[in-house]
Amino acid sequence: MSMDYGAFDTALKAAVGDDASLMAELRASFVESVKRQISLLSRSRCDANWQYSSWRLKGLAASFGAIHLMTLADEARKGAPGDPVVIRKLNKAICEIEHFIAQ
Repeated sequence: MSMDYGAFDTALKAAVGDDASLMAELRASFVESVKRQISLLSRSRCDANWQYSSWRLKGLAASFGAIHLMTLADEARKGAPGDPVVIRKLNKAICEIEHFIAQ
């Protein structure tokens, strides 16, 4: 499944209009927040922390229209704490988003 870049950009444009500097700031904040949640997931060793971080990640992704990231957050929520496969998928997804933002 690939990232829905159109929905991501549409959500940002709806929030900030044509303000390019604010859009860049929101993109950077989004990436930073996603990375923070992925880091928390990777360090989670109990179900409660794992669930909480996956829900936060899903909410963050939903706020920006990042559908693929929402799907991965759901996958994480259903898995075991510290699942390295899910963490790799999440890291790959945020790398794809960063690549899209850099263009």
